[in-house]
Amino acid sequence: MAKNLRQRFGERVRELRTAAGFSQEAFADKCGYARSYMSRVERGTGNPSLDAIEVFAKALRVEPAELFSRT
Repeated sequence: MAKNLRQRFGERVRELRTAAGFSQEAFADKCGYARSYMSRVERGTGNPSLDAIEVFAKALRVEPAELFSRT
């Protein structure tokens, strides 16, 4: 079964976060979110807002579109 957009988005956030050297907790702190929220986003069960997507991109120093690109 194909993964939905939230699952693919979460995997991409996790990939970029780990490549940037952040633990999930440290990244959540940098973004101003709870670690549990970041966990939900990365597992594809959270539904991040456009504002949250912008925060993730800024924290990772990428354009928001990069969070949706396939590797």
